[in-house]
Amino acid sequence: MTYLEESDWIDRTMTILADGGPRHFEPVDRVAGFSRFNGWTLAYLLNHFREVRTANLDALERTVSDEDLARTGLHPDFGLVTLAQLLATWVVHDLNHLDQIAKTMAKQFTEAVGPWRVFLPIIDAT
Repeated sequence: MTYLEESDWIDRTMTILADGGPRHFEPVDRVAGFSRFNGWTLAYLLNHFREVRTANLDALERTVSDEDLARTGLHPDFGLVTLAQLLATWVVHDLNHLDQIAKTMAKQFTEAVGPWRVFLPIIDAT
């Protein structure tokens, strides 16, 4: 997630905002973060993510207007996409990670909830 925060979302946003578009997005290496952050402590990684996310949100606030949302870029797999679609995907990408975290946390309580498990489908969610 941190690698994409550094090299995907804001880079592609700026590609869309560049004059002379639509421009092609650079492909993203989805596994590069494993080697990039190998050996980092969780605390250091979370702090780094916070710093990069804060900078990216500041950049969005400074540079993106409502009129920009219809601007386009060329995704390597999907072709023409809008800035609105890219930003919505950024949000849902985060929500996917929150879903993964919630499911993992819930599974830790599988035995502890006892008979209430029948009312807690998150425990068995995949």
